Amino acid sequence: MHANTGDQLLVHGRTVGRLDQVAEIVEVIGPDGGPPYRVRYEDGHETVLSPGPDSVVRGHEEPDPGR
Repeated sequence: MHANTGDQLLVHGRTVGRLDQVAEIVEVIGPDGGPPYRVRYEDGHETVLSPGPDSVVRGHEEPDPGR
């Protein structure tokens, strides 16, 4: 897994009734973009997380200079 500051981390719910969670990666602690990551959830809670196989990194969208 590789991430950059500003990317989103999507953590899929692993049990019935548990929703997916989205967090912003605010710091990459591991070497070469690897985990662990300091993340901030939508409610403002921050934690250090080493994501498992139920997680996906989504790159932040760069502004399109042509727009």
